Amino acid sequence: MKNVITIDGPSGSGKGTISKMVAKKLGYSYLDTGALYRAVAWKARKLGISSDNDEALKKITENIRLEFNGEKIFADGIDISSSIRTAEIGELSSQVSSRPAVRAGLFSLQREICLRGKVVIEGRDAGTAIIPETENKFYLDASVEERARRRYEELKLNDPGLTIDNTIDDIKKRDRRDSTRETSPLVRTDDMTYIDSTEMTREEVVNAIINNLK
Repeated sequence: MKNVITIDGPSGSGKGTISKMVAKKLGYSYLDTGALYRAVAWKARKLGISSDNDEALKKITENIRLEFNGEKIFADGIDISSSIRTAEIGELSSQVSSRPAVRAGLFSLQREICLRGKVVIEGRDAGTAIIPETENKFYLDASVEERARRRYEELKLNDPGLTIDNTIDDIKKRDRRDSTRETSPLVRTDDMTYIDSTEMTREEVVNAIINNLK
């Protein structure tokens, strides 16, 4: 399978922006797996459900109605595009995404979309768990400091109390959680093309991906 492109990597590596640009350039659709987990986290907070309540989280993944419209995401008919882009929801999302019940609940949805073909999917286990058979896998990385700077710029308007130091701490915490969780941890495998974007422009990263497509 060559018409599915997976872009995995740690928090703040630029996966979302780059994936959108690659998808647009190729005329592919774009699947933001992080938004799915953030939507579940948003629903859990709304219902007052703890991030370790597997039974309740399982029910959320079974019943929540998720829709994409361009770059907007709707949960049960509500536009949550801005609501899920806060540091609080990001942290909660990192917690709930480590729960096997949540990952299992969203697995079939993500895989079904990928099997339609012509899609760029980004996340932390896209190339290892969701669609491992694709031949076009990438691992996008950057230094902790650069990833924190990017994440801070992305979140500061929705979260005025955020600081760069808090963002660095959050990035490191999420890195540990994502790479050590029991179910589908963040892993860089030998069949992934590795790209360190620390000192690269977005356009350079996009070109590197497109030039390495099989």
